Amino acid sequence: MFGFLEKYLMGPMGKVSQFKIVRAVMAAGMASIPFTIVGSMFLVFNVLPLTFPALTGFFENTFYRFSDLYMLANTSTMGILALYFGIVFGYELTRIEQTESHLDVNPLNGALLSMFAFFLCIPELLFENGSMTLINSVTDTETVIKGFRMGDTVSRLGTTGIFTAIIMSIVAVNLYCLCVRRKWIIKMPDTVPTGVSRSFTALIPAFVVAFAVLIINGILIALGTDIFNIIAVPFGFVTNLTNSWLGILVIYFLMHALWIVGIHGATIVTSFLTPIVLANMTANAAGANIPFAGEFNNSFVTVGGSGATLGLVIFITFFAKSDQLKVLGKASIVPSLFNINEPIIFGMPVVYNPYIAIPFFLGPMTAASLGYWAIKLGIVNPVIAQVPWPSPIGLGGFIGTGGDWKAIVLAIVCALASFIIYFPFIKVYDSKLAKEERERGQEVATQA
Repeated sequence: MFGFLEKYLMGPMGKVSQFKIVRAVMAAGMASIPFTIVGSMFLVFNVLPLTFPALTGFFENTFYRFSDLYMLANTSTMGILALYFGIVFGYELTRIEQTESHLDVNPLNGALLSMFAFFLCIPELLFENGSMTLINSVTDTETVIKGFRMGDTVSRLGTTGIFTAIIMSIVAVNLYCLCVRRKWIIKMPDTVPTGVSRSFTALIPAFVVAFAVLIINGILIALGTDIFNIIAVPFGFVTNLTNSWLGILVIYFLMHALWIVGIHGATIVTSFLTPIVLANMTANAAGANIPFAGEFNNSFVTVGGSGATLGLVIFITFFAKSDQLKVLGKASIVPSLFNINEPIIFGMPVVYNPYIAIPFFLGPMTAASLGYWAIKLGIVNPVIAQVPWPSPIGLGGFIGTGGDWKAIVLAIVCALASFIIYFPFIKVYDSKLAKEERERGQEVATQA
């Protein structure tokens, strides 16, 4: 099994994780999380009366009078999340090209060009009677002013625009690098201040980006669509796939198969999923019921860390016969309460351990199934707010679902189900280690 995983999973995924684009997506995802957490906390505060109806009167007479003010923290984060992604992605991808390809490019220019390319795609245009015009439509169902479709903010700046922002950043940064390689730049003397020199360096690349994006978008608009809608098609398919039960099982299998052979599966897999779960979370806040959203993973599935090892750690801390596992448990139990379990993964170890490999797969897949169907069937509210991933068991689910107490019960049930799967395997492994320790002790005593 390990040989199969090394050949067909570890090698390909290890290479994928080193792609420049993948690393830039990881950076953009990590950079956006603090903002999504802050914005989500204001949303949770605003929906508390929905969970606790007794608070309704109090909130209406106090906090709701100022909700338009404090909810700006939510609309300025979740409402323009694509902008955060595009800027950070463009900056990081340019920085990688600068350091690894030794190009004389500036990451700040790359970030601004990425934002420029993305904004060129946002307005909606219509091709009629041989001319292109910005759409203007104000009805009971839609508000489009000068091509900008409005929701709480400009709609395309929200989570629905994340994938377009990433693709347009790739286009902008690659065109910028092409201009630098071909020396299609205005080079200023060394005596010119850095800020002035940088602005002229980006001048020709900005023209190239503008012409390229406008020409492509113009052709698509003439055909009845635009860049934004074209990009949304394949990523919409991926989103729908990941929101199915079988899709979630595949995700958690891949994540933990990478861990088994020593690759940080959570980092690699979640880097691709971050835009999807954030978009799903926004949809849930608007009334959808999508299980795989926000911190669904750390709230209900990988409780205690990858592999859902919290129950395992508690067991070895208090009930293991092996001294090795007892010591490891005592060192790991506090981090595990906050979903950190690298001491277990590399200290037990889980990596390349045939005794632990099977429950390491099955535990999270079982917990994900329980969480998925509990939300899908309406037993537990869907995740509407982003919470810090180290949130202890139950707390992350409670806050993330807007204060649904059943989310606490679900998290505990998921953790318990994972431990039940681990139990027979860890018993065998514990007995094996304890036997080896006794034999070593007898050998030492005999030699003495």
